[in-house]
Order: sequence, then C-alpha cells, then structure tokens
Amino acid sequence: MTTALIIPLNADPAQTRQLHALQHAFAEVCNALAPLARETRCWNRVALHHLSYRQLRARFPQLGSQMICNAIYSVSRSCRQVYQSPHSPFNLARLGTQPLPLLQFASSAPVYFDRHTLSIKSGQLSMFSLDGRLRFQLSISAGDEQRFQQEKLREIAMVSIGDAFSLNFHFSGAPQDGAEADPMLPQYVLILTNPPSPSAPSAMEHAA
Repeated sequence: MTTALIIPLNADPAQTRQLHALQHAFAEVCNALAPLARETRCWNRVALHHLSYRQLRARFPQLGSQMICNAIYSVSRSCRQVYQSPHSPFNLARLGTQPLPLLQFASSAPVYFDRHTLSIKSGQLSMFSLDGRLRFQLSISAGDEQRFQQEKLREIAMVSIGDAFSLNFHFSGAPQDGAEADPMLPQYVLILTNPPSPSAPSAMEHAA
C-alpha cells in the first residue's frame, strides 16, 4: 500500500517561472522519448534507459543527467499505465498486433525527482531547476519529518494547478517502476490513436 504526503511550495513569482520552465523542459524530454517506447514496445525502465539515455543527454544538456533518468522513469511509468493496465482500453492484450497509440505529455505533466535532485534538511527543501537549486522553507510536522527517516520513499512528483505547485511524496509498499494497478489513465497524457507520421527520421529513431 502506498501512502502520500503532499507539501505545497510557497513559490514567489520568480520561482514560479523557474518551476514552469522546468516542467516544460521535462515534458519535452518525455515527448522526445515516447515515440521510441511506442515503436520498440519497450518501456521497462532499465531497458529504455539503455536505448535512449545517451541521445537524450546530448539533445537536452540543460536538464542534467539525473533529470534525464527521471524523465525516462516518467515515460516508463505512463506507458505501463496505458499499455499494460488491465483497465486501459489500449492494453496490449486488446490491441494485439495493432499499432500502439502515441503518448503526448502536456507541459503541465508532473516532474519526477529523486534524492540527487531534491533534498530536505532541517526544514529546508533544495531542488533542481534549470537555473540552479531552488530553496524553500517547509512547514511540516515532526511526525511528517520522521516519515522521511523511518519510511521508504518510493517516488517524488512535482505537480501543479495553474501557478500553484506542490510536491507529492509517496512512501513504501507499492510495486516498482510505477506499475501500480491504477484504474485511471494519466490525465496529463494525450493518447493519440492516429499520430501523424514524422516527415523525417527522429533523433531517437536509431537510439539502439
């Protein structure tokens, strides 16, 4: 069972712009990778990393190596929900040999973090941005602070509604790689059943 802790970010206007910029850049990487996952039918996180990391790192140097890894995780996670969930109308078992739909990530899609790109110490949060680390003072209870010491942190996602950002911390107990049986498809992903054909081979096409 997964339990979550949601912490709002009290961002000033400059920080809000930086968070939006990071969110947009993260979605760009996801959208560059999604066609490769679709074409190869590969969304195992480790295998997808081996297929794509070097090309993504060269194409999006501003995002840094660890955030590229987190974008690969995001695509793997969403593909599992769309292509493997028994609740999904796009489940592989239903589609068989038919072409898979293409996932297109909205610019407001969640951004995933890890211990290298986000840390909390003495009530202060430090997180990666395209312009250096952003820092926020957190108001959390002693009990919530203990959770970071005592429970296994499985996933960190930054989500937004308009200009309001928050961090969702998911603790322990769920399957790895976002494989939880969520009956809802991700609302931040547009599922294109008839995607346009690319006019030229993409940079990711020969990533293997």
